Amino acid sequence: MPNAAEILVDTLIAWNVEVVFGLPGDGINGVMEALRKNQHRISFVQVRHEESAAFMACAYAKWTGKLGVCLATSGPGGTHLLTGLYDARLDQAPVLAITGMQFHDLVETFTQQDVDLTRVFNDVSVYNVQVSDAAHMENVASLACRTALARKGVAHLSIASDIQEQPADAAKRSKRNRPAHTPQDMFAPRCLAQDAELDKAAAILNDAGRVAILAGRGAIGAAAELEETARLLQAPIAKALLGKAVLPDDHPYTTGGIGILGTLPSQEAMETCDAVLIVGSTFPYIEYYPQPGKARGVQIDCDAQRIGLRFPVEAGLVGDAAETMRALNKRLKPKGDGAFLATAQSSMQKWREMMRKSEDGLAHPLKPQRVARAFGERLADNTVLATDSGQNTELAARHVDLRAGQAFGVSGALASMSCGLSYAIAAGIAFPGRPVAAIVGDGGLAMQLGEFSTAVRYGIPLKVLVIKNNMLNQIAWEQMMFLGNPQFGCELQPIDFAKAAEAMGGKGFRIEREEEVERVLDQAFAASGPVIIEALVDAYEPMMPPKMPSDYAKNFRKALPQTPGREQIEENVAREPAKTMMEAGE
Repeated sequence: MPNAAEILVDTLIAWNVEVVFGLPGDGINGVMEALRKNQHRISFVQVRHEESAAFMACAYAKWTGKLGVCLATSGPGGTHLLTGLYDARLDQAPVLAITGMQFHDLVETFTQQDVDLTRVFNDVSVYNVQVSDAAHMENVASLACRTALARKGVAHLSIASDIQEQPADAAKRSKRNRPAHTPQDMFAPRCLAQDAELDKAAAILNDAGRVAILAGRGAIGAAAELEETARLLQAPIAKALLGKAVLPDDHPYTTGGIGILGTLPSQEAMETCDAVLIVGSTFPYIEYYPQPGKARGVQIDCDAQRIGLRFPVEAGLVGDAAETMRALNKRLKPKGDGAFLATAQSSMQKWREMMRKSEDGLAHPLKPQRVARAFGERLADNTVLATDSGQNTELAARHVDLRAGQAFGVSGALASMSCGLSYAIAAGIAFPGRPVAAIVGDGGLAMQLGEFSTAVRYGIPLKVLVIKNNMLNQIAWEQMMFLGNPQFGCELQPIDFAKAAEAMGGKGFRIEREEEVERVLDQAFAASGPVIIEALVDAYEPMMPPKMPSDYAKNFRKALPQTPGREQIEENVAREPAKTMMEAGE
C-alpha cells in the first residue's frame, strides 16, 4: 500500500513530470525516499540553494511549457523558495512547490522550524494547501498540478514529515472521498476571440495609416502569423524583452527591443504611430507606449484580465496568439503605403551602425559591448541563452542578435538578480546536449555562484560570460538618472570567477584587454563542459535608454559631481553612441 509521499510521486509521473529540482532535508525525507524508489521514472536534480531550485522550476516551465517542480524542506528551506516562485507568479509560469513541515501534531507549538508555509506562500500561489493525510494527498496532488497548468501560476503542497510516510490504508477516508475519483488529465480549452471583436480590431487597423506592433512572450510560437500581420499592415515590430526570440533580431520587420534596454527605432515607432497592436505582452513601462489619445489600440492576449492593462485599447482579442492572428489576418486589407515601415527600417539601420561604434575594440578600458557582441556571434544556431538582471541584460538585449532556432529567457516582471545561472542550468536539464549560454553580471553571479557546481555535476555544456566591473552598474545609473543621487554603495569586492570555476571542477577563462577577446573566446567555446569566461570591463560604462528623458538628463548632471569616477563617466558619455542617446531627448 503506497504512502502519501509515494502517492505524490506517482501523481507527478502521471502528470508527465520528468524532473524535480530541490535540496533534501529532514522535513522532506519521505518525499525524497519516494523519489529515490522512482528515480528510473523521475529525476531529482540536487541544487546548492533552494532559491535556485525555484528559479530552475520556473525556467524549466518557461523553456518547455511543462509543469516545473521544486522541492524544499521545512522552515528556512521553504522560505528560500520564495524569490524564484514570485518569478513564476509574475511571469505566469506553471510551477508546483513541494515543502515539508514539522510533525503534524506539533504545528504552532514553537518546535524547530515551526513555520506555517501555507501562510507564507498565500500571496505567491494560486493553489495552496497543507496535506492532512494520505487520502487527502490523492486528491490535492492532482489538483495542484492541474491548477498550476490551468492558471499558469504556483501551486503549493505543504506536507508534515510524518504524514509523508503515512500508508494510504491508515488514512480515514470520508464517504465523499472515493478512491481514484480525480482524473490525472489536463483539459485545455480552445481560446479564440469573438467575431465581433475581430471585426472591430480589423476596422481599427485597416483604417490606421501607421501601425506599430508590440510583441511579447505570448507571441512565441506564432512567428509566421505575426510576420504575416506585419506584412499586411506594413508595420514595424518592437519586441518586449521576454519576446526577444519571437523573431530573429535581423528580421526586416523588427526594430528590436523596447524600453530602457531597447532601441531608438522602437521608441520612435511608438511615438509616431496612429495605431498599436499588442500581441502577448504586458510590457510594464507605460512611458514607452504611445501617448493615450494619439493612437488607437488593439490587444491580443489569452488572459482577459490583461487586456488594456497598460494601454487603453478599443478592441480586446482574448485568445491564443497564433490562432487569433490567423483569424485577424483574414480580415486585414494589405496596406499599399509602406512608408512608416520603411522609415523604421532606415532608422534601424542607423541604430545598428551606432551600436557597432560602441562595440569597436579601440576604446580603453575594455568595453562590455565588445565582449557581448563577440560572445553572441559564437553561439550555435540552436543555443538556449539566459541572462541575469542588470547591465548584463542590456548587453544581451542590444548586442546579441538572436537567430532563428535560438531561445532566450530571463526573469521578466520580477527582474531578479541571480536568476541567469539557474535559468541556464534548467535549460541544460530540459534539453540534454543542446548548447546553453548565459550572460550575467558579477553581482548576480556571486549570489548563487555555488550553482556552477550543479552545472558541473550534471555535465551541462554551459558557457557563462560574466561581465566583471566590480560594480552594481545598473543600480548606480538608476541612482543617478532616476533620483539625481550620486552613486553610493554599488562597488563590489572583486571575485576571481575563473578560479572559482576551476575550483568547482569546470573551466575558467579571463579577458582583460581587447586583443584577448577573440583568442580567449575561441578557446572557451572549444572547451567541453561548463565554462566561465570572466571579462574585466570598464566600470564606468553608461547604461542609458535609447533617448534620454530630459528629467533623467537633469538628474544625471546633478548627481555627477559627487559620483566616484566622474571623469571617466564624462569621457564615456561624450563618446558615441552615448552622446547621441543623451542628446536625443533634448
